[in-house]
Amino acid sequence: MASPDRNPWRRFLALPNTSRTKTLVVAFLVSAICAVLVSGATVLLRPIKAANRAAEEQARIAALVRGVPGMAELLERAGGTLSTVVIDLDTGRAATGVTPDTLEATLADAANWTALETGEDVAGIGHRPDFAQIYLLREGETVSLVLLPVAGQGYNGQIEAILALRGDMNTIAGIAVTGHAETPGLGARIEEPAWQAGWPGKLLRDEAGTLRFAVARGSATSIHEVDGITGATRTSTAMTRMVRFWLGPRGYGPLVEAIRRGEF
Repeated sequence: MASPDRNPWRRFLALPNTSRTKTLVVAFLVSAICAVLVSGATVLLRPIKAANRAAEEQARIAALVRGVPGMAELLERAGGTLSTVVIDLDTGRAATGVTPDTLEATLADAANWTALETGEDVAGIGHRPDFAQIYLLREGETVSLVLLPVAGQGYNGQIEAILALRGDMNTIAGIAVTGHAETPGLGARIEEPAWQAGWPGKLLRDEAGTLRFAVARGSATSIHEVDGITGATRTSTAMTRMVRFWLGPRGYGPLVEAIRRGEF
């Protein structure tokens, strides 16, 4: 009489295909292998996706700057590049010990985020990073253009954009929406060049220094307003609140004042 096979794998393979044990084990193995492959692909592709997103943002920044009247000449005189600075939002000064290369790791630490109280969180973001990367263009010692990343809660999700300001820190030079989840054909129009073209030249504050910027419910009626988007009142309101928060005291307010005083 032949001795029984002591190899468990061969004994398993010898089971009939109708065996419930064999079916469950095979299903588990296939699922496990697929999970490993998917996880591995995610890890391998993450740097590529991050690089692609960074490249897309840089392309939007370049397009935004090129669309500002007179900026091509200023860039040429400045050597064709914007300077990049990480600022401490609480002080409005260049951050100490945090660089563009270390910013992502810094913001991965929850200790470097500030919880916002309901009354001050007009943008609906919940928490604000303590540090932000901005872009500057100088003409001699004078700041002539500032690009500020901003974000706020829209109708369907977070809206991300880059707001460009002239050196007076009161005149909008342009805006580029870099991410959103708004409704196609309605709120999603915030990414259309035709709508964004209405932003340059608008003023943030009145002569008394009060922040007046708003996306109107209909057509703009003042130098502080941008035309609203028909059928997308909540998205329009979100854009208003986003700009007002980030240009206020809990956002870039301290930086704005430092630049206006010539101290940055």
